[in-house]
Amino acid sequence: MSTAPPSHGRVLPRADRPAPAGPIPGPPTAPARRPGLAADPTVRSLAVLLMVNATGNGLFLTISTLWFTQGLGYSAPRVGLALTLAGLCGILAAFPAGRAADRHGAKRVLAALHLFQAVAMAGFAAAHSYAAFVVLACAVTAGSRANAAVRGALYADSLPAATRTRALSLLRALNNVGIGAGAALGTVVVAVDRPGAYQGAIAANAATFLLALIPLRAIPTRHGPALAPTREHHRPASALRDGPYLAVTALNAVVNMLYVVLEVALPLWLVNHTGAPHSLVGPLLVLNTALVVALQVRAARHTTDLPAAARSFRLGALLTALACLTAATATQRNPTTATLILLTATLLLTLGEVTSQAGSWTLGYALAPDHAQGAYQGVFQTGISITQALGPIAVTTLVLPHGMIGWGVLAAVFATTALALPPVARRAEQHRGPHST
Repeated sequence: MSTAPPSHGRVLPRADRPAPAGPIPGPPTAPARRPGLAADPTVRSLAVLLMVNATGNGLFLTISTLWFTQGLGYSAPRVGLALTLAGLCGILAAFPAGRAADRHGAKRVLAALHLFQAVAMAGFAAAHSYAAFVVLACAVTAGSRANAAVRGALYADSLPAATRTRALSLLRALNNVGIGAGAALGTVVVAVDRPGAYQGAIAANAATFLLALIPLRAIPTRHGPALAPTREHHRPASALRDGPYLAVTALNAVVNMLYVVLEVALPLWLVNHTGAPHSLVGPLLVLNTALVVALQVRAARHTTDLPAAARSFRLGALLTALACLTAATATQRNPTTATLILLTATLLLTLGEVTSQAGSWTLGYALAPDHAQGAYQGVFQTGISITQALGPIAVTTLVLPHGMIGWGVLAAVFATTALALPPVARRAEQHRGPHST
């Protein structure tokens, strides 16, 4: 799961997903290797870091809408404007953060970001000036996108390429568990419904950024910022001039629209255009979260090289296209039929999510040079940030008002992306030469 519409509690883009990962030389040869991965101290430290932050994120994303509108007293349009501006700030944050990770070391930059995010998040507890609220929203969102890029560099530096994709699958599953736990705590806060409870929850989320510094210190890295001593290795614009990699980034950004479909388009379609009960929105998101936890590791098991990653990405995009066509048929149906159709669409979207993400991790890392993983992950995250900022507007203005035709066009976009990715990835692989990870 990714971002969600304000009506469902998640109002700020978040960096709760592991960044793309590198290739795996070969599939696991024996079932005993999987417990070994979970027991690896580096993976354990990363898991603690992510779950601490994810619990805080789940807590905040559950209570934030009510706090912004009822606690701070801002109207929904003013909150929406602030979050739109924040999304635009997020687009600008990932690439420079990635470059900083290449120059100064991912652990050092990530620690600084956690301190920055803790202060910015704590400010939401008393943002009674609208100007301050906008500044804080921009700071929190920019910090989130920068965090994702720098964590991408940290994964490259701390996880061996041979196990990276499987490790990130495990981390992503655990991350969803943390978000679910935080959301459960958030429901308690909402039930209490007192200003002090909301402010305490915000403070608790801010504290998770500080607590996460403890496992961060324990994460070993293979090298520091001095990995690349040559001027070529420090060339700042190289990632922005890598046309084939930018093409893969753009296709990945398009497929990341599946999260907007799941958490914006599908709920709005259910409520406004189908006969399914409105209470189904929550269970659909819970179903997605549970299936990601159950299936993500398995989906990444056979993503062993770039061709396999491209196939996995293509399958995920095609499943997403099929999910769009399925959701479109839920209109003008009786409640039972509409419910079954939307459950099927959610299942297809989730299968598309876990398979496309497994391919995306491998592509994002394997096609980037080792000396500039931070900058390249910054570029990759910038594409995702654009989707998060502009995707909700796109689906609410270009898809939903046009009903089945709009869904059909969206499905065609996903299908076209699926077919375009393998040849684009092959070109990027040829372009990378001998300098890849």
